[in-house]
Amino acid sequence: MGLIVQKYGGTSVGSIERIEAVAARVAARRARGDQLIIVVSAMSGETNRLIALAGSISGDPSPRELDVLVSTGEQVTIALLVMALQKLGCEARSYTGAQARILTDSNHCKARIQDIDTRAMQGDLDQGRVLVVAGFQGVDDIGNITTLGRGGSDTTAVALAAAFQADECQIFTDVDGVYTTDPRMVPTARRLDRITFEEMLEMASQGSKVLQIRSVEFAGKYQVPLRVLSSFEDGPGTLITLEDETTMEKPVVSGIAFNRDEAKLTILGIPDTPGVAYRILGPISDANIEVDVIVQNVAEDGSTSLTFTVHHNDMKKAHKILQSVGEELKARSVTADSNIAKVSLVGVGMRSHAGVAAQMFRTLAENDINIQMIATSEIKIAVIIEEKHLESAVSALHSSFGLEEGSGTLS
Repeated sequence: MGLIVQKYGGTSVGSIERIEAVAARVAARRARGDQLIIVVSAMSGETNRLIALAGSISGDPSPRELDVLVSTGEQVTIALLVMALQKLGCEARSYTGAQARILTDSNHCKARIQDIDTRAMQGDLDQGRVLVVAGFQGVDDIGNITTLGRGGSDTTAVALAAAFQADECQIFTDVDGVYTTDPRMVPTARRLDRITFEEMLEMASQGSKVLQIRSVEFAGKYQVPLRVLSSFEDGPGTLITLEDETTMEKPVVSGIAFNRDEAKLTILGIPDTPGVAYRILGPISDANIEVDVIVQNVAEDGSTSLTFTVHHNDMKKAHKILQSVGEELKARSVTADSNIAKVSLVGVGMRSHAGVAAQMFRTLAENDINIQMIATSEIKIAVIIEEKHLESAVSALHSSFGLEEGSGTLS
């Protein structure tokens, strides 16, 4: 008997029929003797509906009240799934984030998990019940409902797996694993049997939508074996695990991630003095806006410019802050551009292979795609390009690095 945490996303529980199908899968697994903790998202489209309701009343709703509102989506799902399990004769009990004692900080809409008190849930597990936990939500130290941000149900599942020292955390979604890139964009993309935590973390941070980045961070930190599976068909999925002797000779590039959700901001003609970067990015950070790629250039006249990217939802807020900073620094101009995309090559094999960047840049040049910004890490090369070139860039790079289905060992 093992302890398994399973997470089902919005499409997996998007209707009563799908909830009943999940219940049948869970009941069958429980009958094999495993202890199960099931984490669910809101039904597909429900969170957007709730946010739209808030928007119909206020253009700037209170973050606290927004968390109270959107957290109800998962509460509907946990109750329905428990009813479906009980109908099948499978003992189960639902838990909201607060009832599960998922303790977070007080940063509404983007809360981070600080601790999980497992005692109440452990009692139910010991009595043979399946636990069905609302993903995406928790409670702060004074009892306020908090949410973990979009995709937070993945984080809930991995955090619970870590807290209970589960044998495996299984993420069920509408895809049957992690692919070399999005198969909806590149039909020849292929499913990976396994990928390292490092690679998956880079893929998630660079735009892959399969897993939420914080869930991968949790899994890597606590060494929780993580598997991505399909809710709609059987298969082995993709195992995300530690780098070991089986991954030492991995291909140079394991996958290509991309992100349309970024915007670029530039401030030109500012003094090139110590601390100027902090004077620009400090207020951005204070506004809880995450900055991704940063490039600073010094001109011949002694002035400097700074360009950085943020999530496009934060562009207007960041632009307003940057304009204020620009006035203080007497900047020549401040601009914002949302018509960009980020494309990233990811692979642990980059550590021991030279020429990856050159091949990437040559491939883009051959397809008349201009690079605006570049960022690198030990196992990643990311470029910012015009959004209109995104599909052709991903397709060309996927072919150039031999990632197609049936291509065998990558070069």
